[in-house]
Amino acid sequence: MADQGSALIVGAGAGLSASLARLLAGEGMKVSLAARNAGKLADLARETGAEVFACDATVADQVESLFQAIEGKHGTPGLVVYNASYRVRGPLVELDREEVRQTLLVTAHGGFLVAQAAARRMLPRGSGAIFFTGASASVKGYAESAPFAMGKFALRGLAQSMARELAPRGIHVAHFVIDGRIGPQGGLQGEAQLHPDEIARNYLHVYRQGRSAWTWEVELRPWVERF
Repeated sequence: MADQGSALIVGAGAGLSASLARLLAGEGMKVSLAARNAGKLADLARETGAEVFACDATVADQVESLFQAIEGKHGTPGLVVYNASYRVRGPLVELDREEVRQTLLVTAHGGFLVAQAAARRMLPRGSGAIFFTGASASVKGYAESAPFAMGKFALRGLAQSMARELAPRGIHVAHFVIDGRIGPQGGLQGEAQLHPDEIARNYLHVYRQGRSAWTWEVELRPWVERF
């Protein structure tokens, strides 16, 4: 099991990130939150005692500075979660090329930069966990959603490759396919959505797995979701 002392959530915001922050803080972990717009995290930081950092995960120097700042205060995080994503939708022939590029940078390349920075610090001690948040688009390319599918497919491939390379060296890498909408429960619409608190509990369960039975991928969907 990885170090229980601290966790970093990159791409933090409302929904799943907030549920993760509350759950991990409640378990006694020191939580750090990173986002391009750090100001939006003020309320969550007050609620959880988390520290907030401004970071654009697509910029290597900012990612490195983020980890250096956290190391100086809490050491290397035991758990790093990459929860950032960006998407543009539309007919293939009408897609804005710069928006497609940004989707790939945030969804996939940012995940690589954060994972690389985390792995470099975890490998010398031989422990740690790096988790990636995927989506239905990680395994299913929907019409008029090619950029998001490209980004999420790439992120899944990164996670799978990392898991095979790093697990023998003590680093637990896992990818979570969130196959459905995230939202509050209650009523018919709520039943068709995944509650963020329930998703967060799955992350914590995987984090606490013993090394003899590590999971590299979990697929989560509400019971009404069609397979």
